[in-house]
Amino acid sequence: MSEKTEKTWPRFVRTPEAARLLDLSPRTLEKHRCDGTGPVYHKLGGRVVYAVSDLQAWIDACARQSTAESASDHPSDTER
Repeated sequence: MSEKTEKTWPRFVRTPEAARLLDLSPRTLEKHRCDGTGPVYHKLGGRVVYAVSDLQAWIDACARQSTAESASDHPSDTER
């Protein structure tokens, strides 16, 4: 594979590493996955992996300016 292609491919991490990057327990991340409230994930064979860019997007989507602001009050990235 050429260097150019490798640099454009997303970097994937497994659940324990994703949880470490998010400062969550792997079990909490698994619960988010089951509830549909966590970051986007991919199933490669039997393995669950997360693109680092998807973890960053989830962090960005969770940003709030007030404790009174709910997730439904928060505009999506397309509305900004």
